[in-house]
Amino acid sequence: MPHSSPWEEAWNAAQPQLSAIRDAFDATISPNPRVIRVGKLDSELLDQELVQALQEPIHKALSLINASLKVRFEPELTLLLQLILYKLSIWNNGASYGAKLQGLKYSVPPSPEKIFAPSGLPRRILLLHGTLTVILPYIHTKLRSHALSSAWPDAPSSDRRRKAWNVLTSLESSYTLLTLPSFLVFLWNGRYRTIADRLLNMSLVPSRQLMKREVSYEFMNRQMVWHAFTEFLLFLLPLINARNLRRRISRIINYISPLTLLSSLSLKQNASTFQDASQKRGKYWSLPQDQCAICAENASLNLNLSESSNAFTTLTTTPIEGSSMDSDSEPSAFPIYNPYLTSCGDIYCYHCIAERLIQAADSGEDELGWTCLRCNAYVKSAERYIVEIGSDATGSDYEFTSISGSASIGSYSESGWSDSSAT
Repeated sequence: MPHSSPWEEAWNAAQPQLSAIRDAFDATISPNPRVIRVGKLDSELLDQELVQALQEPIHKALSLINASLKVRFEPELTLLLQLILYKLSIWNNGASYGAKLQGLKYSVPPSPEKIFAPSGLPRRILLLHGTLTVILPYIHTKLRSHALSSAWPDAPSSDRRRKAWNVLTSLESSYTLLTLPSFLVFLWNGRYRTIADRLLNMSLVPSRQLMKREVSYEFMNRQMVWHAFTEFLLFLLPLINARNLRRRISRIINYISPLTLLSSLSLKQNASTFQDASQKRGKYWSLPQDQCAICAENASLNLNLSESSNAFTTLTTTPIEGSSMDSDSEPSAFPIYNPYLTSCGDIYCYHCIAERLIQAADSGEDELGWTCLRCNAYVKSAERYIVEIGSDATGSDYEFTSISGSASIGSYSESGWSDSSAT
């Protein structure tokens, strides 16, 4: 028989004492874990925020397809989302996602029921709990919205609709009154958080034997960073000239817009023939004279598909010089309203040229003025376009509306000037 080492002898000698210590620990009754009411309330708030976070992208997607879909089917989408979350959380795991984050789970007293859900809880109790917490609020929302849209509160007192509305308001008031004492009892003993949990005897208990509430400063740190960033923006934004910045961005977009690229390509192809004339041409030199170049530029930057003039329609209707002269039936894409003559000799809408001149004056970037989109010359001023009516006006192709010896531009039968009233 081999001789045992000293440490083995010491280990064998200590075994009776170790066994006595284990038996003492097993006989000790573990204390009940402390009820953390804040964790139960936080779990409910987390569940609500999760539903809202999942609803937001769905509502945005529906608003892009059709704005009325969001209003019509919002209760149904909320019901479907809550049912999916209930199935994946409480039905399968016995705890909602918010309760999991707080280390809690649902517990019910032992029952003789033999049909259980995947979470181990009785299926009948979970069906009743889902009905009270998900389906019943949906029915209440639909019924209340239908009653308000059908004017039940305004019906006569003898009408059954008015009686149904009174019953509905009485039930709402009773539920509100019962919520207050239920919540006070919850603050006292910390067992049942809601009325539905109290009716079904479902309580949130710690999912682990030793539960320790861990304090995380991640959310606080994130809030402090965003608060500091917001304070920095509030200090920085007044120092930035927003109008000048928007003008620079607009110029960059104009340079890379498809219409500008098409114009530059056409200029390069005809550079050998029109080399001298191209130096005096702007990017909208090919636009017919009866159309506003600023309106065309604004339409090329507009991405709103609901409007008739946007960046996509300008791609399909690229202006060709003299195209409007050959068609009398088609209206102008960008008609000139209240025409004003610039210092370079071109005509624009009043509100368009006034806006560009004000932007150029406020930015102070170009001391020479605003650059014309047709002739590429600097525009310093603009005045109302007035045509003098003379004896030789008879037989002309122009039609004007006379105002005290002068006339503002009206309609032109060939080039398609739009009618505009003098102001």
